Amino acid sequence: MSIFDFAAGTDPSLEGTAAICSRKACRAGASWQLLWNNPKIHSPERRKIWLACQEHRDWLEDYLQTRGLWKETLPLEADSTVALEQDS
Repeated sequence: MSIFDFAAGTDPSLEGTAAICSRKACRAGASWQLLWNNPKIHSPERRKIWLACQEHRDWLEDYLQTRGLWKETLPLEADSTVALEQDS
């Protein structure tokens, strides 16, 4: 594992680890998926995902909406069909 794998959340040893909120310095468990896309660098169908706890859902949503990046917010479920791709 490299530091880049750890930062990207791609470390295989993290399999089964609880989903953590993407808000800086928040270590709370996530209960929401915020799907977003930067049209300047991503294809239209691509969806990046930030995870949010209940407390930071509105803040993260507002951050993405203000920049025109937000697409939708979905509940985070154990058997979610959206593959988790957490970005900081």
